[in-house]
Amino acid sequence: MTRPATHILRLLRWGRVLARHGALRGIENDANAPAQVRRLLRLARFGTIQPKAPDYSGAFQAVGPAAIKLGQSLATRPDLVGEEAARNLLSLQDSLPPLPFSQIEAAIVGAFRKPLSDLFLSIDPEPVGAASVAQVHRAVTTEGRHVAVKVLRPGIREKFAQDIETYEWAAAHLEVLGGEAARLRPRSVVDNFRRWTLRELDLRREAASSSELAEAMKGFAGYRVPAVDWDRTCGSVLTIEWIDGTKISDLESLKAAGHDMPEIATRVVLSFLTQAISAGFFHADMHQGNLFVEPDGTIAAIDFGIMGRIDRRARQWLAEILYGLTTGNYRRVAEIHFEAQYVPSHHSVDEFATALRAVGEPMRGKPVSELSVGQMLDGLFAITRDFDMQVQPHLLLLQKTMVMVEGLATSLHPGINMWDVSGPFVSNWIRDELGPEAKLADRLRKDLETIMRLPELVRRIEEQFPAKGGAPEQAPLPEVELILNRRSKGFGWAGYVLALLAGGAGVWTALQMGWLG
Repeated sequence: MTRPATHILRLLRWGRVLARHGALRGIENDANAPAQVRRLLRLARFGTIQPKAPDYSGAFQAVGPAAIKLGQSLATRPDLVGEEAARNLLSLQDSLPPLPFSQIEAAIVGAFRKPLSDLFLSIDPEPVGAASVAQVHRAVTTEGRHVAVKVLRPGIREKFAQDIETYEWAAAHLEVLGGEAARLRPRSVVDNFRRWTLRELDLRREAASSSELAEAMKGFAGYRVPAVDWDRTCGSVLTIEWIDGTKISDLESLKAAGHDMPEIATRVVLSFLTQAISAGFFHADMHQGNLFVEPDGTIAAIDFGIMGRIDRRARQWLAEILYGLTTGNYRRVAEIHFEAQYVPSHHSVDEFATALRAVGEPMRGKPVSELSVGQMLDGLFAITRDFDMQVQPHLLLLQKTMVMVEGLATSLHPGINMWDVSGPFVSNWIRDELGPEAKLADRLRKDLETIMRLPELVRRIEEQFPAKGGAPEQAPLPEVELILNRRSKGFGWAGYVLALLAGGAGVWTALQMGWLG
């Protein structure tokens, strides 16, 4: 187990790096940040010469791979970090320095225990993309198929595990401050971050996610997922079909090729809604570098290391919330929040409905160029503080992806109205899933499943009752020994305060990513 002193030194080093790049100014001005954190920020920047414009990209890249993933999430939040900072952070997504090909070749050979020539007729030593976790090379298989080969950076798993352990340690100390820090549940947020980033480090899981999403989207015209080459895929290497298309960010090339930009923008939004609401399994890394437009207009997606999953009950609540906001039925939206136990029962449903109306009414019927999903989420987050809502970690990826989708859609078609696009889809889904016939069929299915499980249910009913509410049960969190409890071992309050100050900047940044990103 890593010693507290190691965590403290690591956090101090990260905070100092962020301060030198001017990346802590926004947090220092955040009124919701704990006072201890703001004190640290003043200490961290003491004596530093900071750039006029914060260099977020350089700061996160200097801190390490886990911080780079954090920076990628912040790149989707220009409303939080500003347009200039968001553009700066975009370089973290697909323009990092590549590793020498000799290291990549050694990694492939070591993974499959056979010469490279047994796998590929040729492989381009120049990568087509290099990111914090892996880099990608174009290749031709021995059967003559053109493929993309994604290879994990050597040692990346160990580095991630080390950094995330420190995030967890600092989050535990931050949470004991209580107040706003406790309400935002930093330990749960960091645990959620750990689980989805560690999934990204197993390329077999990414291959399986790709296959599952392809099946879920079979009926959606104009969207496809490249096929996986399972014979050339393992935990550290992923081989998929090569995509011949134009990056969705290359707007001039798309226009020159005669593509219908508003139609593509609409399809981006509907593909996300189909995944999130219909399938409950969605591509949670939909930035511009991961979507291509093929010559016939089909949208092709890549990079499925980060996926989101929502159970059926939560999807029903989500659909009803979106439908209520688009139609102005704020009372029903408020009721759903209470049914899901997102809002404590001691609050008033009517008061919550009024607060929702204050957020939703100014946005209805206006194009995203005037009002955005990001602004709506900001308004909702302010309400959550007033009504004692805790962070729901299972919805963090959904919130982050919604902002990504909005950014993509508006770049393709600035006049798009997200409410007009999503309204009919959500309405039809609610009619099909929650209408009388669907409810009857669902009841029959559930009754049959209950009968089949009756012997087991009788045995287990006295052991525990199912958890209520809209959030899945929190997975066990790792044990963290607080410095507060080590006073007898010589650390005392001085060490405890130092830990809070040292960890505050890094964890509050991670917390902002999780809650706002």
